Amino acid sequence: MILRFFLSFFLLSLTISIPAMAAEAEGGGHAFAIDLMHPAAILCVAIFVLSYIGVLLEEFTFLRKSKPVMLGAGLIWVTIGIIAPSYGIDHHTLRAAIFHGLEEYGSLLLFLLAAMTYISAMQERNVFSVIRMKLTHAGLSLRQLFWATGVLAFFLSPIADNLTTALVLGAVIMAVGKNDPKFIAIACVNVVNAANAGGAFSPFGDITTLMVWQAEKVEFFEFFTLFLPSVVNFLVPAVIMSFFVSNDQPTGVENEIVVLKTGAIRIIILGLCTIIMAVSFEQFLGLPPFVGMMMGMSLLMIMAWYIRHHSRKKDENFNILDNVASAEWDTLLFFFGVIFSVGGLGFLGYLEAMSMGLYDGLGPSVTNIAMGFLSAIVDNIPIMFAVLTMEPQMDHFQWLLVTLTAGVGGSMLSIGSAAGVALMGVAHGHYTFFSHLKWFPILLAGYAASIATHFFVNGSLMGVGLH
Repeated sequence: MILRFFLSFFLLSLTISIPAMAAEAEGGGHAFAIDLMHPAAILCVAIFVLSYIGVLLEEFTFLRKSKPVMLGAGLIWVTIGIIAPSYGIDHHTLRAAIFHGLEEYGSLLLFLLAAMTYISAMQERNVFSVIRMKLTHAGLSLRQLFWATGVLAFFLSPIADNLTTALVLGAVIMAVGKNDPKFIAIACVNVVNAANAGGAFSPFGDITTLMVWQAEKVEFFEFFTLFLPSVVNFLVPAVIMSFFVSNDQPTGVENEIVVLKTGAIRIIILGLCTIIMAVSFEQFLGLPPFVGMMMGMSLLMIMAWYIRHHSRKKDENFNILDNVASAEWDTLLFFFGVIFSVGGLGFLGYLEAMSMGLYDGLGPSVTNIAMGFLSAIVDNIPIMFAVLTMEPQMDHFQWLLVTLTAGVGGSMLSIGSAAGVALMGVAHGHYTFFSHLKWFPILLAGYAASIATHFFVNGSLMGVGLH
């Protein structure tokens, strides 16, 4: 069913676009360098689809998602390299296309590596464990815990990320609801939806928002205009679901005692300063945000050295390189596979064809809303990178719309976001694809309400920054 939907969407866009492409070519406009119906070009599409099926089956095969997409990226570019000479494409042109993808990947890799190292360091210093302990010992009812974990997920996700947020609060849910499987299932749905909604209004909340910001499609502070739509996306389903949560006290909660390790508070402050540096460097100096993040990472390394050797309470076991090693490398390498796979399809001309078929044919509003549904099935990273590679002519309102839909659309299915996939592992057997699917109509209502809110509160941005 998933494959059929994906192929139908892709083929529909090509069907719409082919007449426009032909007319443009006859009129002296752009003509693609490579025939889109060439067997090798179609093979590249098949490789991409098969590699993504491998990603979707990760829960069952336990094959990390980075492996199939990295293999797929290599096979796509090898295939392009074989047929390129017959179309007069030289090695220099191919290398330029590859290095363009490397520039995109490198800047995001360095930014995310620094951010993930900070998150890993805070986890190692027990920052998130203390949050979990305080929640479990707060004496709240199940309904109050449902709201507490949801609100925390919404506000923690913009600073951390939706994956880390889901893991931290998923542990809370499992601790307090271990004797109530029904509570675990509904609370996990709420946390996934809240984490994705919270990440949508912050450049740091999700990889997709970071991509849009670094591509300079939307200014840093402009993302915060998505706050109200994100709140609506979280609240509409949460309010409805809360009526199905018991108001009883949780039973069997363990009295775990956790304390912050040496330097935890200083690392939190340093992390906030690093975010400020990244934003300031981009806003005032015109430097890419990763420069500020890497500078902040160097300060974190110096702080770790100080804690090991010169702090009043020395901790010789705190080595920041261990935190670098424990970063989400599978996600970072998955991102490599996505960028180079989508870049290969873009080089062949498929993304320009889809842009013509969707954005020029159906219009940006319909297409951007559809991207949210697609992100519920296919991860939002390739969706957003494909849109950025297409470079449709859109104003800031539409770029914010696709940022919103790609970010929160993944909440409609458990496989639509990293937060959902992570919680299916944490709450295995309690939170499943079908327990999440049960709430699809409610989550769809939140998705529709957030879009309507965006049109209502941000309509003044229509026509602003058209590029």
